[in-house]
Amino acid sequence: MPGLTLGDTVPDLEVETTHGKMKVHEYIDDAWVILFSHPGDFTPVCTTELGMMAVYADKFAEKGVKLLGLSCDDLHSHLQWIKDIEAYNNGHKVKYPIIADPKRELIWQLNMLDPDEKDPQGNPVPSRTLHILGPDKKIKLSFLYPASTGRNLDEVLRVVDSVQKAAKYKYKVATPANWKPGHPVVISPSVSNEEAKHMFPQGYKSTDLPSKKDYLRFTNVD
Repeated sequence: MPGLTLGDTVPDLEVETTHGKMKVHEYIDDAWVILFSHPGDFTPVCTTELGMMAVYADKFAEKGVKLLGLSCDDLHSHLQWIKDIEAYNNGHKVKYPIIADPKRELIWQLNMLDPDEKDPQGNPVPSRTLHILGPDKKIKLSFLYPASTGRNLDEVLRVVDSVQKAAKYKYKVATPANWKPGHPVVISPSVSNEEAKHMFPQGYKSTDLPSKKDYLRFTNVD
């Protein structure tokens, strides 16, 4: 499925994982899911990333988020690799499933391919793609990193908060630059000032701008 991007429904693939066979939609159920791919087992950056996912797993779980990894090696390789991942991260257990894709079929279907990186045999490898999937099975946010760059899990945690905040308020709010949980959000331009008064009884603050257009409005929400 080329071009899988924001707003698309992730395909309901049947996959082999370290937790057994599963259908992707059944795994998502009514939760949020982080689906993330890795170029290969027993590689340095991937080992640090999967380890940090294990470290952060409880933080994601508190937000109702499940984790689902993918790497282009077989299940036996995954299970051996997990021992290294856990050892490197002071014994934090890898409790989330990791999809096996030794034929490299799923990375094509999920649009998780790095066009520049190849394995020692010259085969294409996955990019460091991360999709945040909503309970409706649609992609709410994507990161796409080259194989050479590891992800920042604090940023992943932050954007989970952001997309969940927007969904909670039916996309009538958005998070501004450098937003962190607890900071004010901005009110969508689709919400009139009259609607904003009813929708946000706690009040809001408009920013005085040279254009005199009243579009940059901040409010605090739970």
